[in-house]
Amino acid sequence: MSAASKAGVIEAVRKTGVAGLFFVRLLGACLPALARPKLIIAQIYNAGARSLIIIMLSGLFTGMVLGLQGYELLNRFGATEALGTAAALALLKELGPVLTALLFAGRAGTALTSEIGLMRATDQLTAMEVMAVDPLRYVAAPRFLGGLIAMPLLTAIFNVIGLFGAQLIGVQMLGVDHGTFWSQTQSAVALKDVTEGIVKSVVFGAVVSLIAVNEGYHAEPTAEGVGLATTRTVVASSVMTLLLDYVLTAAFM
Repeated sequence: MSAASKAGVIEAVRKTGVAGLFFVRLLGACLPALARPKLIIAQIYNAGARSLIIIMLSGLFTGMVLGLQGYELLNRFGATEALGTAAALALLKELGPVLTALLFAGRAGTALTSEIGLMRATDQLTAMEVMAVDPLRYVAAPRFLGGLIAMPLLTAIFNVIGLFGAQLIGVQMLGVDHGTFWSQTQSAVALKDVTEGIVKSVVFGAVVSLIAVNEGYHAEPTAEGVGLATTRTVVASSVMTLLLDYVLTAAFM
């Protein structure tokens, strides 16, 4: 192994350790942060409500594509009445949590990183430390909790809008029976399928929020440093989402 490769491995291990220690400190600051619910509600609005448009549009078009592709595939086997089941299971177990997490990282995650990174670059975090105010409690923890809470809610909205899009294509355009579409969906979807989607959305929300807050908190206090931290947030969040999706899917199977 070359010297450059060894240095890269050491740096990766160091960053992992820093993120782990930061996560432990962040968890310790979350409980005191709950005493200020207004801060958390404001962050839920920033991370969740301001992401609604892109989540709803993406959910609608994803459901419509599922309706088209699913109908074409099921039509080959004469099972078009199972379109609702296929769309619901795909959204609840896989597409809903994963696509919402990727969109959340691109929209809310980058906003969190750039906001905290800018506070670091303008010495606002340092000023809080000088005044004996813990930045983790008043800055990082509310944003982490806001993202953690907003992610499952956004996933639920994505699933509902996506299922509506699949129904719009399958029933209204391609002629699948309306009653069959919904009755098959209700009978085939089990509590385990819903639970899998909820667990994934919570885990993804925690991971993406942690990466975003950590990168912003430890960003270099320059314009270039904040930009690099924002880029790392998107890349790391996307990779970790896909990796954890495989791990959780295997665990539920």
